[in-house]
Amino acid sequence: MSVNLSKGQKISLDKEAGATLTHITMGLGWDAVKTKGFLGFGSKTEAVDLDASCVMFDENKSTSDIVWFRQLKSKDGSIVHTGDNRTGAGDGDDEQINVDLSKVPANVKSLVFTVNSFTGQNFSQVENAYCRILNASNNQEVARFNLSVQGSHTAQIMAKLYRHNGEWKMHAIGENGNGRTFDDLMPQISVHL
Repeated sequence: MSVNLSKGQKISLDKEAGATLTHITMGLGWDAVKTKGFLGFGSKTEAVDLDASCVMFDENKSTSDIVWFRQLKSKDGSIVHTGDNRTGAGDGDDEQINVDLSKVPANVKSLVFTVNSFTGQNFSQVENAYCRILNASNNQEVARFNLSVQGSHTAQIMAKLYRHNGEWKMHAIGENGNGRTFDDLMPQISVHL
């Protein structure tokens, strides 16, 4: 059973999945921007390049590693990005980040997932944008976050996975921002650590 996440909501990933989660997938999907032509003729689609990123933080709230389109795998191998989709074409997830929670080093206390519009369109122009967390063992959706909220922002700090009493929990941050990459969001992210 999937939970539709709302801003600020916190959930236990194990509880929502009904079992201990060891492998999760963060999926990001969206559709290209459709523009209307003159009097309805000549409509076309414009490519949108949204980017999923995962920033790893240690117990001192310092960045320990980053997985994004320029580094598709964490140094320890626990997190792998499937690659950069630059158009939003196709069905289903356009980008995915796979996390083996059992291999995330013990000094890593939180994982922060972000989405940025590398091509600069704001989210009010992007159709059907979402992010979701899947139990990678059986591909069941655990949680979903609708990103197609009307607004002029070009980025969002979506969620934080964090260790709490030996269990991974999720905090749906849902904070809007602006910037082409996760780096532009770092001042905003630090508030949520």
